[in-house]
Amino acid sequence: METNPKQTARLTGILYLLVIICAGFSQGYVRGTLFVPGEPETTLANIVASEGLFRIGLATDLIAFLLDAVISILLYQLVKEVNKTLAIVAAAFRLLAHPAIASLNLLNHYMAIETATSGGYLSALGMEQQETWTMLFLQAHNYGYLLAGAFFGIHCLLLGVLLYRSNLIPNIFGILMVLAALGYLIETFGNIMVPGNEGLLANIVGFSAAIGEVSLTFYLIIKGVRSSDMQD
Repeated sequence: METNPKQTARLTGILYLLVIICAGFSQGYVRGTLFVPGEPETTLANIVASEGLFRIGLATDLIAFLLDAVISILLYQLVKEVNKTLAIVAAAFRLLAHPAIASLNLLNHYMAIETATSGGYLSALGMEQQETWTMLFLQAHNYGYLLAGAFFGIHCLLLGVLLYRSNLIPNIFGILMVLAALGYLIETFGNIMVPGNEGLLANIVGFSAAIGEVSLTFYLIIKGVRSSDMQD
């Protein structure tokens, strides 16, 4: 079955933009404002006061991860002619990162709701227990996010190499995706090996991902790819 690479690229860009918006809202706004590191009492109060928002954050994350499964296949379709084996490996790492690891990690987000709210399983044990377990689940979610980021970083690295070697889009986007990959890997291994620099590492990955992923997303939406250079 013949496919139109330009249309595939634009669909990929549109879905990628939706993922950026959904994931950015969940991680950057919802958890970023309600979860206060080192302040369990404040965090618990924030979640209780904004339970609906916290649940929406879980839902938008799940939507992003579902869309990412589709994006993995669409990106494979775009770059498979460059190197089919490398394209399969890149798709596998993306599927493992978000549709698999990050989706399962949402259980920690959900359990934070259960332990924080008045009807939660630990409500009978007292406020201190609720605060402790809520923070524990949120910390577990954070590290689950970081573990998924390592897999996603490898995906970005391989995708960057494939894009650079292709004639689909300007080579600069391949380079920018490699830089985004380094940002994700630095954040994951930096938090594991040298804890206490979360803010700095988050800024590094935020900057590199913004340049690499966002620029690629808008290029795919606006320009698509050079369809004459690729046949399905």
